[in-house]
Formats: sequence, structure tokens, C-alpha cells
Amino acid sequence: MRKLVFSTIALVGMLACVRAQSATPVNDARIDAMMSRYAGNVAGASLIVVKDGKTVVRCGFGYANLEEHTKAGPETNYRLASVSKQFTAASILLLKQDGKLRLDDPVRKWLPELPASDGKITLRNLLTHTSGLIDYEDLIPADRTAQIDDHDVLRMIAAQNRLYFEPGSAHRYSNGAFVLLGLVVERTSGVGLADFMKKRIFQPLGMEHTLMYEHGRGPEVANRAYGYTEADGKWTRTDQSVTSATRGDGGIYSSVDDLAKWDAALYTDKLLNAESRKLAFTPTEPIADPDVDFGFGWRLSGDTVWHSGESIGFNNVIIRWPKQHVAVIILTNRNEFQPYPLALTIGQLFLDR
Repeated sequence: MRKLVFSTIALVGMLACVRAQSATPVNDARIDAMMSRYAGNVAGASLIVVKDGKTVVRCGFGYANLEEHTKAGPETNYRLASVSKQFTAASILLLKQDGKLRLDDPVRKWLPELPASDGKITLRNLLTHTSGLIDYEDLIPADRTAQIDDHDVLRMIAAQNRLYFEPGSAHRYSNGAFVLLGLVVERTSGVGLADFMKKRIFQPLGMEHTLMYEHGRGPEVANRAYGYTEADGKWTRTDQSVTSATRGDGGIYSSVDDLAKWDAALYTDKLLNAESRKLAFTPTEPIADPDVDFGFGWRLSGDTVWHSGESIGFNNVIIRWPKQHVAVIILTNRNEFQPYPLALTIGQLFLDR
């Protein structure tokens, strides 16, 4: 094991970066080059690398708010988009640990508004994208401009007396499944989804600035990054869309600092017990992609567990190498470039050979 000593440096286009120094140090310039698209007067990114429970890289690049010239840093909070799904899944697992639900409960036990066609769908099917639910995004009227919420999604799905396939017989990624799971959390626990996650996940882990954002109903996001799209060299704020108000599938805001605490908790019983963690990271048949399995809110590929998150103005990824206790988290506030390949490349610099 390499002995790590930490130093802080300042670089153009980024905030304080903690870098590992050792007999064979990671080349600072190499990481800077990899992240260069985010440096300067552009919509930015935050990066953290954790190895053996220690932060070895912690950086911010570019801007969280271009209009107000607010730089992005490790404490900047981004809309996680689908990275949120692992927290919705964890909420279901916590309720299972409490004895309040079973994974093989029919979803109609908790959401009886759903039609008879959904009678065989279980919570496990929702967690693993094997429900066959019709995509709610395809049900939104083309002329709709007002944002939809979780109850709108439930109404739209409840009006469909059809499925793509028999539950459990195939795999199809479903945002609607996780919207419904968020509603199940509320009905099972008797408290709102935002409050449940705050009290059962974020507060116990010290994720003090992470929240399920509900516009007009809860606290505003501190240190908020706003989403942008670039066209012809000009950045335009594109922070919200019609689907940006749904919660269970993508409504959490968090920072790389807080997500590092989440990563650490997934090695312990502090939140999820060993059985729950095994369930979360166990592949479920059938799968759609021979190279990617699905657990509960996680993609499983080789020796990595990961998930990306993309919505208008944001592209994010968390990748974990559990056997090597390495994690790379990149959060960005721009519409273009998915950071998954970049995070994989950065992670290779910290893996033991």
C-alpha cells in the first residue's frame, strides 16, 4: 500500500485541489489535461477521488453559475439526475430492514391506483428495471410547458392498461419505476420523500448539504450549480425541463464531498446492513446489455459498480471499485459530454496493479 501525504495547490480554472504525493505520484498535469474541457470561463465540474477511505484528489473546475461568476468547487451542489436512483433504492431497503415492506410486494399494494395490467409488478421489478412500465416521458403531451410532478406521473401510468412486457421477463430502463418507488416510500413510511431521505440517509451520514429538492416546498439548494448548454461558443442556462421536478428518479442535489461520505457508508453497516448491500450490488436477470448488469439503483460492470445521471444541463457519474476501495465521482453542469469514460480513465491511475 502506498503511503499518502496530502498537499493543497491552486491551479488556473479550479479551486483548491488535494493531490496524493508519493514515491510514484499521480501526475497533476495528466489529471488537469483530462479535465481541461471544464477549466476556464465555462460551465464546470467537480471531481473527487477516494482511495482506502482517504481523499486523494478533490477539485473544482470552471463555473457553477456563469452569470454570477461563481466558481465550481468540491462543495458545489449539482442536480444528480439518475444518480439519485441509488438513494431511492436505499430508502426502499431501509424500509425492508424496518419490516415495513417486502421486495416481492406487488406495487399495487402500495399504489392501488395502478391498473390491473400492473398486478404482477413487484417492488423488486421496479428496482431492477424489469417492470415493463410504459415510459412516462412518452406520455407527456407535446405542448406541455408546466413541469410534471410525481403525482402526474402516477396518473399518467395509471391511465395505461398495458405494459411493454410481462414483469420480470425482460429489462427496460425506467425512470417511472423510480418515481413510483419514491411514492411507495412516502406511503409506507408516512412521511414525505424529502424528509425520509434527510432523516434516514443524509443526516446520519453527515451529508449536510444534500437534499431532495422540491421547488417551493422545501429549502433552496445552497452552493447550487445551474445547468447550461453550449452552442457556437455561447453558454445558455438550461437548468430545468418539463421533467425536472420529479423526485425518485432524479431529484437530489449533492456535492462530491457529500457523495464521498455516501461511498464510505457503503462499506459499513452504518446505514444499510450486509444483506441490503448485497441485494443492491447483486446482478438481476434478465439484462438488456451483456456488458452491464443491474442491481438496485446501480449498474454493475466487471469490477465496478456505478451509475450515471443525465438531465438538461447536467451530466454526472459515480464509479466505485469496491475490491480496491477506490471511487471516482464527477459532477458537471453542462448538457454535453458524458463523464463516465473520463472517470474510468482517472480511476485507473489509482488502482493497484
